[in-house]
Amino acid sequence: MIEVPQTRYAESPEGVYLAYQTFGEGLEDLLLPLPGGVALDLAWDDPVISAGLRRLGTFSRVIAFDCQGFGSSWRVDPKSVPALQTWSDCYGTAMAAGGRQCAAIFAWGEATSGAMLFAATYPECVSSMVLVNAYARNTRSTECPWGMPEHLVKAYGAAIRDNWGTGVATKFRDPSLVQNEEDQLRWARMERLSATPDAVEAATISVMRSDVTDVLSAIRAPTLVISRVGDRHVRYEHGGYIADRIPGATWVRLEGGDHTPFAGDSERLLNEAQDFITGSRLVPVLDRVLATVLFTDIVDSTGHAAQLGDRQWREALNRYDDLVMRQLERFRGRHVKGTGDGTLATFDGPARAVECARAIVRRIGDDLGFHIRAGIHTGEVETRGDDIAGMAVHIAARVAECASADQVITSSTVKDLVVGSGIEFADRGEHELKGVPGSWKLFAVTG
Repeated sequence: MIEVPQTRYAESPEGVYLAYQTFGEGLEDLLLPLPGGVALDLAWDDPVISAGLRRLGTFSRVIAFDCQGFGSSWRVDPKSVPALQTWSDCYGTAMAAGGRQCAAIFAWGEATSGAMLFAATYPECVSSMVLVNAYARNTRSTECPWGMPEHLVKAYGAAIRDNWGTGVATKFRDPSLVQNEEDQLRWARMERLSATPDAVEAATISVMRSDVTDVLSAIRAPTLVISRVGDRHVRYEHGGYIADRIPGATWVRLEGGDHTPFAGDSERLLNEAQDFITGSRLVPVLDRVLATVLFTDIVDSTGHAAQLGDRQWREALNRYDDLVMRQLERFRGRHVKGTGDGTLATFDGPARAVECARAIVRRIGDDLGFHIRAGIHTGEVETRGDDIAGMAVHIAARVAECASADQVITSSTVKDLVVGSGIEFADRGEHELKGVPGSWKLFAVTG
């Protein structure tokens, strides 16, 4: 029998504290994020949840953690909830705290988007992944006709907010957990101590309006997608949407209407997860990873060079490089190479890339008087030593060409991944990018 583990805190590179526990004596390392509705410090008090945790611990060494904004982890401002990048970062923080370099992931619901982004960005860190009742995008589209209509997303979030802390939200999401008044009182307390009403509303809306579809093809970890066909919170068709787009993924549909994997008929679900996580796995290809690519370019560099002369122009470029490198270090970017009058860099998070680009535009303008334009795209890149290649690099370069002086332009992929970060965009319409098939919706960063 696993004893109730001690809750500890891990500090992220940004100084955010994440509550986590380690338990289990299995052979596999496993990351277990807890989204809103199940608080880490209370999970062991509930017989259903604790039974599920103990079951995971029979075949794995679990690192369980409250996602940022929930439970005992760092709270967030409901007016500016974290982007998916922030929740993705939680996986790396928890893994480092547990002393692991690679682990499987078991996630459900709103925690799965961050899991998918993390697995695509750090393929060497994820041995396998089990996604339960997951979605890549929740809002309706031509490819996702079962999704929630956009105009209902806000109303759905408001309904969760208004009922949060009463047990009603849990009864809707996991009907088997709330069978009587005693159950409802217990889960009402769990809701209140896992998140505030405004925070859970904002987080739900943020993740529902995000879209990681363009990330899925870059995932190399063996992936099992499990969907319960009666889940009222997440339509089961979302599982097929994900499995169709992750290379080699398996989709399993199970009966039942509970959203949380430990609720309802958990035995079949956890058997599927155990068999998948402990089975033999192919080694993922690690020369292709998901990255956010940033191109910057000095506007009218030829004119500046002619006006300053060779010596002063070289000095100006040296100062430019120094200022750019400082901002890349500040926002965890990786300098790939200079482009003569610009820079190519990559980031492990799209929001950091946008903030870095804005900082570069400001600093170069203030210190050197040059106007900068920048283009950003998130996609799969091929690593070639210290250099990178691939269509994502080409797209980012073409996006940068569409920017005006002092403007940061992004693809729609970047915009969809930073929902909730507080970054604002203006629609710049559809563009034909030279050498890139199809038309691309571009957005200018405005605030």
